[in-house]
Amino acid sequence: MATLLHIDSSVLPGEASLSRSVADAFRQVWEERHPRGTVIHRDLAADPVPHITADGWSAGFADPSERTPEQAAAFAARVRLIEELEGADAVLIGAPMYNFSIPSTLKAWLDNVILFGRTAGETPSTRDIPVTVVASRGGSYAPGTPREGFEFVRTYLEAVLHRTLGMDLDFIVPELTMAPSNPAMSELIPLYEDSRKRAFEDAALKAKELAERLAA
Repeated sequence: MATLLHIDSSVLPGEASLSRSVADAFRQVWEERHPRGTVIHRDLAADPVPHITADGWSAGFADPSERTPEQAAAFAARVRLIEELEGADAVLIGAPMYNFSIPSTLKAWLDNVILFGRTAGETPSTRDIPVTVVASRGGSYAPGTPREGFEFVRTYLEAVLHRTLGMDLDFIVPELTMAPSNPAMSELIPLYEDSRKRAFEDAALKAKELAERLAA
């Protein structure tokens, strides 16, 4: 049966985080379609992976027989994360926007799993693995909005997940999540509510379609 790798990176717990809530909705439908499947959940806020070190980075370019004990240990930790990713039939990532980019914990995970000659390069081992990203944000950075040029989450993850790792990338983008709590955005609450509703609908639909696609 299929394996889903579910990664959360929001610092907010449970329903306080829209990226977590929407990802949970996706996961629930996935589990209904794959009752005997496996879900591997990594909560990078509660249990962050180490930032990549000089030993972990340099070991990727060193002959295994010539690695120092420190390089070998650091590289083994990277390989565990890489194998977890390679073994997934589908990946689900909660990626809220923090200061116009992704959480540093998610960046640390990406730095560990991107390994040229394996997951990156001409024939990445992660090629065509479907990955769905729930990219929530407090405002709107859609084309035509005043802050369109500050959208670095989708552009970065497109470059890394699709163009570098070769994954089959899809986005769910709940916007204006700060509207209910920011008086200056009160007039945008209806737009936020519409965006939130669409995000949950998209999560259920995309999970169902992906489950059916993998089962075919």
